[in-house]
Amino acid sequence: MSLTPEVAGVVAKMREAAISFEDLGLADARQFYIDTLAKSGGEPVPMAMASDQEIALDGRTIGARRYRPETLAEGAAPTLVYFHGGGWVLGDLDSHDRVCRQLAERAACQVIAVDYRLAPEYCLPASSEDAIAAYGYLVEHAADFEIDAQRIAVGGDSAGGHLSAVVALAARDAGWPLALQVLIYPATDLREAAAKYPSKGRNANFPPLTAELMAWFGARSVDANTDPLDWRVSPILAETLERTAPALLITAGADVLMDEGVLYAARLRDDDVEVDHAHYPGVIHGFIEMQAWLAATGNAMDRIAAALRQNLAISD
Repeated sequence: MSLTPEVAGVVAKMREAAISFEDLGLADARQFYIDTLAKSGGEPVPMAMASDQEIALDGRTIGARRYRPETLAEGAAPTLVYFHGGGWVLGDLDSHDRVCRQLAERAACQVIAVDYRLAPEYCLPASSEDAIAAYGYLVEHAADFEIDAQRIAVGGDSAGGHLSAVVALAARDAGWPLALQVLIYPATDLREAAAKYPSKGRNANFPPLTAELMAWFGARSVDANTDPLDWRVSPILAETLERTAPALLITAGADVLMDEGVLYAARLRDDDVEVDHAHYPGVIHGFIEMQAWLAATGNAMDRIAAALRQNLAISD
């Protein structure tokens, strides 16, 4: 796989600064991830509101952060519910703060970033359970979060793309409104057999998501109680994807997860779901967080914003 010249420069810098998460330890790895995305994401876009709130789930709470751009009128608004990436092990509301601000500004919609329990403290499907429950809570309490419940989308990157696919399936089954699913280089198949996808070998050495890091995530995100055949773990194995929300699915050519995304887009089409598959050849995993480094990031942001504007009926 050949990289674009711009991406090749970023990859070279990543390789020079390579750090083993195994050597760092979990706490330091989590902080390193947050710090790295703060550098790659560029300056935070100012918001009219960026407010932390809580979502109540069965006697406990998880964090959420609401973003409202300065162009958005007061009151109930079209909303993107966003789940961060990080291999179900890393990431939080701060790691993807810049991404959420960019999307809110470009799409002129509210973005609500939702946290979830991380592994290895809580292995899959705990994060899926949190994502489903949080989405249901937001739909049921739309007025409290100024959400126009008939104009709501779900989205996320990598592990967050996985959770968004899971939420789309759950929303269909529960009868919850959902106008769009935005799946940014999602993980969709956690079976051991998924290691045989060609992109897992072909792109194994491209940072940031190398085969070594994939193994590190895998050793921490699943345990003996995780069933890889469960659709909440491997959404590509759901009995049918019929009647799920229209999808914008983004894949990167130099990404170990490329084949999983391509196959998920094909399954959606086969099940008569409207799909816009945006493929970025020569681009690496994680590029949506690289606004300060890559032109492709802005292009993808605009593609997502256009899909949100169309599916959530957002006028200029």
